[in-house]
Amino acid sequence: MALKLQLLLSLSATLFLVQTPANGATCSNCFVSSRASYYPNSSQQGTDSGACGFGSFGTIINGGDVSAASDLYRGGVGCGTCYQVRCTSGKYCSDKGATIVITDQGSGDRTDFILSQHAFSQMAQTPDVASYLFTLGVVDIEYRRVSCSYPNKNITIKIDGSSNNPYYLAFVIWYQQGNKDITAVQLCETQNYVCKLLDRRYGAVWTTTSPPSGPLSLRMLLSGDDGDETWLVPVNNIPQDWKAGETYDTGVQIS
Repeated sequence: MALKLQLLLSLSATLFLVQTPANGATCSNCFVSSRASYYPNSSQQGTDSGACGFGSFGTIINGGDVSAASDLYRGGVGCGTCYQVRCTSGKYCSDKGATIVITDQGSGDRTDFILSQHAFSQMAQTPDVASYLFTLGVVDIEYRRVSCSYPNKNITIKIDGSSNNPYYLAFVIWYQQGNKDITAVQLCETQNYVCKLLDRRYGAVWTTTSPPSGPLSLRMLLSGDDGDETWLVPVNNIPQDWKAGETYDTGVQIS
């Protein structure tokens, strides 16, 4: 009898250990509790001087549903990532909430997000309720990371205004879909395939002095929460005569 009981306990423990990873695997899609406030400026959208380096693009991307983040900024790696954010009062808040893009760094009173006013209002059930949420200033929320989606858009390179061909190149990456991080960027000469690893100057701004010559092939390292890493190589090259302020369509997108 004692032996049988011992075998049953051993089997139960084994089943528990087998089931535990399966339960943990779903947590990447779980909501996390936090708090959110909003930009106190007069604009419905975010700021054009955000710490991600998007400039005015940071106010219009995703229809103006953008946010500053504190810990989720992650030293700039979090720039361009997307989150579903919803307030938690069943009386005032919608189930869907708002899907936002991180374009800036900032924190308030124990907040993870400082939303644009447009995004903040999207969490409410009605416009009248949104006005009430604004009077609160800070609300309890829950959030989770979701895939970004930009229909009919390819990943696009925006050459920063500080760039000076051929001595210095800086750019930001727009319209990255999916839920992976760009953790490294290389520029390669298209003739001899010599590659140079770029520096993240701040936010989403990648830079290099003395960039490779000729048309440039871009390589982006995509890293997932599961540890998976993949190099993405665009179809289109950055032209040899690239200019500050110009945008270049890479011809690729993440499905």
